[in-house]
Amino acid sequence: MPSCPALLIAAPASGQGKTTITAALARLHTRQGRRVTVFKCGPDFLDPQIHAVASGRPCQNLDFGMCGEEDARWRLARAAADSDLILLEGVMGLFDGTPSAADIACRFNIPVMAMIDAGAMAQTFGAVAHGLATYRPELPFAGVLANRVGSERHTKMLRDSLPAGMGWFGALPRNPDVALPERHLGLLQAAEIDDLEGRLDRLADALSESATVDLPKTVIFDDAPPPAITPLLAGKRIAIARDAAYGFIYPANLETLTSLGAELHFFSPIAGELLPDCDAVWLPGGYPELHAKALSANQALWSALRAHVAAGKPLLAECGGMMSLFEQVTDKAGETHAFAGLLPGISVMQKRLAALGMQFVDLPEGRLQGHTFHYSKSETPLAPMIRAKTPDGREGEAVYRMERLTASYVHFYFPSNPSAAAALFT
Repeated sequence: MPSCPALLIAAPASGQGKTTITAALARLHTRQGRRVTVFKCGPDFLDPQIHAVASGRPCQNLDFGMCGEEDARWRLARAAADSDLILLEGVMGLFDGTPSAADIACRFNIPVMAMIDAGAMAQTFGAVAHGLATYRPELPFAGVLANRVGSERHTKMLRDSLPAGMGWFGALPRNPDVALPERHLGLLQAAEIDDLEGRLDRLADALSESATVDLPKTVIFDDAPPPAITPLLAGKRIAIARDAAYGFIYPANLETLTSLGAELHFFSPIAGELLPDCDAVWLPGGYPELHAKALSANQALWSALRAHVAAGKPLLAECGGMMSLFEQVTDKAGETHAFAGLLPGISVMQKRLAALGMQFVDLPEGRLQGHTFHYSKSETPLAPMIRAKTPDGREGEAVYRMERLTASYVHFYFPSNPSAAAALFT
């Protein structure tokens, strides 16, 4: 049975600093020579990019809803056999969602460190900590860490407010100079933060000076081998857009395509790169609206994609990738840009979130789990081939198909059905 020290970093709510603390822990232990593997609970694309830089190793997602419990089991077992420390960043509040980060902690007996933003509280800190620790008696609660603390006196008040015997991981002072920058979908992508390495090192320094950073409890994980995958894409070349406009890529998706036998070739549309010689194309989600001028100017790419689809070759376009295939995209400033024109219609950025949540799609190729999270709305005369469904059975996102072009707002999780994913690219 593989075993490894492990810790789940949770919080009472979003916006408390979970990503910052998790990344700081990962960088600190990595600097001390440990092999640190970080996981992100939930379907997030942005936080894992930060953790991959902090640890120097890929950060994958764990989510019982989208990924499934078996997927989480074997990925944790593999990490335990290859790591000196496993860190998991929770999602939203500790008990939020069905399933929640607490469900993952309870299922695998991973100790939980509750990270609480104490910037605007004193003794109430103890009440919040007590609630988190006792709400589910079976939760393996390890203790608390205070974030955004104002002074030593403030720290003492916080620690004194805790119930007797509760673990104390320390306090991290308020420091806006090391905060990770954000935009409407969350943190900036790792490649967009010019001084990310320096910020991570400063965070690790601050953590080492003010918190307890010993290795957490060792967890014994289930002995679970990876699933066997038939190489259905052997010899196939898949071109994948990957840059600041198309960065929403689950590492597990790339791993699945490689296990299926595909050769992966990455290219950057915003750098003006042409479409590589390939059998299939994947345009992932991201921020095409932020790079509209550069993308609109890359007419050679759009012409190549039109020829690719006309030749009957597969193209998968997800969320921002689908937006790029419409005739026009209107950005948040209200400026409209000409885009690929493979699909009739327009995508328009909204001021508020347009959709969020788990969805699954029963494609002709098979069922795929996925997730939707976008601020745009698209209008098209195309009739959907099918619509996704939410876990409770409500109608979800449209899925469009023209020849072998498949487009939707849904971000598919390929490990949920590798054979169906393979069929999308053949």
